[in-house]
Amino acid sequence: MAALINDTFIRALLRQPTPYTPVWIMRQAGRYLPEYNATRKRAGSFLGLAKNPGYATEVTLQPLARFALDAAILFSDILTVPDAMGLGLYFAEGEGPKFERPLRDEAAIKKLAVPDIGSTLRYVTDTVSQIRGALHGKVPLIGFSGSPYTLACYMVEGGGSADFRRIKSMLYDRPDLLHHILDINARSVIAYLNAQIEAGAQAVMIFDTWGGSLSAAAYREFSLAYLQRIVAGLTRDHDGVRVPSIVFTKGGGLWLEDIAAIGCDAVGLDWTCDIGAARARVGAKVALQGNLDPMTLFAQPESIRAQVGKVLASYGNGPGHVFNLGHGVSQFTNPDHVGALVEAVHDLSRAYHA
Repeated sequence: MAALINDTFIRALLRQPTPYTPVWIMRQAGRYLPEYNATRKRAGSFLGLAKNPGYATEVTLQPLARFALDAAILFSDILTVPDAMGLGLYFAEGEGPKFERPLRDEAAIKKLAVPDIGSTLRYVTDTVSQIRGALHGKVPLIGFSGSPYTLACYMVEGGGSADFRRIKSMLYDRPDLLHHILDINARSVIAYLNAQIEAGAQAVMIFDTWGGSLSAAAYREFSLAYLQRIVAGLTRDHDGVRVPSIVFTKGGGLWLEDIAAIGCDAVGLDWTCDIGAARARVGAKVALQGNLDPMTLFAQPESIRAQVGKVLASYGNGPGHVFNLGHGVSQFTNPDHVGALVEAVHDLSRAYHA
């Protein structure tokens, strides 16, 4: 495959010098782009889009055609893994993802098994290969997965949840059952991410979206311990090239030191953390990714530029910063405002890398 023309993102993750701060945004291929909506309409549904390598490649590349982003991220969904386990993923209009067969009894939980990634998730690895070929080395490709605990939240609740009542009841009443689910999930995620790396992903990210809903003790036992297992099980080098890993726990600011100690190359921050304070706590160990409030993008371009400047100034001089939002871009965002963000990062960050 082609050598990287722009490897700024990879070098930043490895805390190597870069001429500017690289930028990409979570959910950068999404509903805020009219071209994405047109492709999704052709695909017929979200799953029709995600499970078709041609369509998924098309939408992965769309934001790169608009913006000077420093990385592409595979277009997929975190729930492909439990879907491959046979839980029956579907999307209800206006309600988000749901499972036809959520894990509600001990027998179903004990039957849970690591899926055969090569067959059940072949459409994902085929998509990774197609994207890598289509990128021609322009920028790196990020592969990703949900964390074991975040996947378990959907698998037990049957969909999204406001209070996580079912999974937390299991956590306190039957921790053995939850640990069984998490063990299967961790083994599945390791196999899944390594398959993405084999197919061409040049960095991988683990989204621990719901880890921040846990108590401090529960986070360490039911989320962090499994994140550490995954990082330890990842392919660290592929074809002689280092493959960095990013771990992002939304709401995880209290545990930055713990996350930084699990062996990942970078820690993602949500917008509630001051990135300068985070760097003072963990910056010698890991790169940091983040962390502009996604709602900033509803402000005018001059305000966006000012807020970008504040994040960059807070991080300060030197390498090890990947600019991103503190969570995914809203579907209601004006694409021109994303362009203003990318331009501001590239323009204002050079002074910190002189």
